[in-house]
Amino acid sequence: MELLDVDGAWLYTPEIMRDERGEFLEWFRGRTFQEKIGHPLSLAQANCSVSRKGVLRGIHFADAPPGQAKYVTCASGTVLDVVVDVRRGSPTFGRWAAVRLDAARHQGLYLAEGLGHAFMALTDDATVVYLCSQPYVAEAERAVDPLDPAIGIEWPTDIDIVLSAKDTHAPSLAQAAETGILPDYEECRAYIAEAAGVGPAR
Repeated sequence: MELLDVDGAWLYTPEIMRDERGEFLEWFRGRTFQEKIGHPLSLAQANCSVSRKGVLRGIHFADAPPGQAKYVTCASGTVLDVVVDVRRGSPTFGRWAAVRLDAARHQGLYLAEGLGHAFMALTDDATVVYLCSQPYVAEAERAVDPLDPAIGIEWPTDIDIVLSAKDTHAPSLAQAAETGILPDYEECRAYIAEAAGVGPAR
């Protein structure tokens, strides 16, 4: 697993075994994950999202703690997957990292609790599946504008972007900070440490 430029974001590249029948891979292996990340991924929910070309989803995150850690892969088609550090006080606050996830390499992207997540479908029928550490709670979900120039994500310019009404009207990162909806970096770290059994009980 490779640590990305955003603290708490990791990229996993599986070994793919191919023969005349097709291919086989382990897209998630708990022991390997725990050795690299330092704690297991608690599975509470598994999601599947299918998008047509140009659809941009995010930047989404959940109130933390507990937040919602995610392990994401692309099962069909291709997406540009982006992690954004929206945690107040983080040494990488406002930084983003992008990886191209597709059905050929089967890479997986892990995002720790408190990080923002977005992706853009680069093909039709782009199918993203992800494991979540906490179940979805509508009232705890937050969003930041994926086109916020202050964040400056370099989305493809040759594809027309399709946004939901919610994401179109999402606040900028600065506005989200002013309203107090952003996760706190130290609170996220303390929660993760406690979940891993190395922190104080709450």
